[in-house]
Amino acid sequence: MDYEKLVNVMRRLSLQAGAKIMEIYEADDFDVNLKSDNSPVTAADEAADALISAGLRDAFPDIMLVTEEQSATHDTTGDTFLIVDPLDGTKEFIHRRGEFTVNIALVENGVPTRGIVYAPAKGRMFYTDASGQSLEESGPFDLNSMGSVVPISVSNADNSALMVVASKSHRDQATDDYISSYSVADMKSAGSSLKFCLVATGEADLYPRLGRTMEWDTAAGHAVLSGAGGAVVRFDDLEPLAYGKTGYANPFFIAYAPSVTLKAT
Repeated sequence: MDYEKLVNVMRRLSLQAGAKIMEIYEADDFDVNLKSDNSPVTAADEAADALISAGLRDAFPDIMLVTEEQSATHDTTGDTFLIVDPLDGTKEFIHRRGEFTVNIALVENGVPTRGIVYAPAKGRMFYTDASGQSLEESGPFDLNSMGSVVPISVSNADNSALMVVASKSHRDQATDDYISSYSVADMKSAGSSLKFCLVATGEADLYPRLGRTMEWDTAAGHAVLSGAGGAVVRFDDLEPLAYGKTGYANPFFIAYAPSVTLKAT
């Protein structure tokens, strides 16, 4: 894999998709439909998906592509592939809360190794460079030239005063019960894959997810967190979260800075 090319293509496609998403987001109104699993989908999801998938297939025709909005790709199998969630946080988009993201990742041998998470309404962009180091780029963003970037890294957590981030739209009692087993100084809610990025930058120490997710929801954020020194493990046995599973569904998981002493589950 030409990682330099991959990073440039992912960055350009995420910016183009983000621009298309924001056109629809800033319109007076937009339609919301339901998919077969009753999850919402908008014209923004579909437009961003068409743009990203066409760009990836053109640039990397020999690499398997899995994308949320194309159900035919969910029947493919392999341990190395590109995976896309063109608009993660559709509920945040619908309610105009701004915490939605464009997500593109490369999975190699079941591990997300490169990825980009772009939050167009927040003006935040996180990605792995060709070497696998995670960066945050500051806007304004230009399609053809990279702006100011800074390496990001996870916190040196204080286990007596942890910073925890949890889902804004999918919080439940089981999550609260698990969080309560830690000494928590502060807790914040965030939408979409931004939660991984908050751990990656050290703005949070711990993100537990005791709810349904799919691999396209997590792969890009997982790659960014890994490139910042963090980890993602299964909730049940604390083994690394693997990708390329049948159906692409995830078990519950914990994303964290390795300085956090994980509690028994």
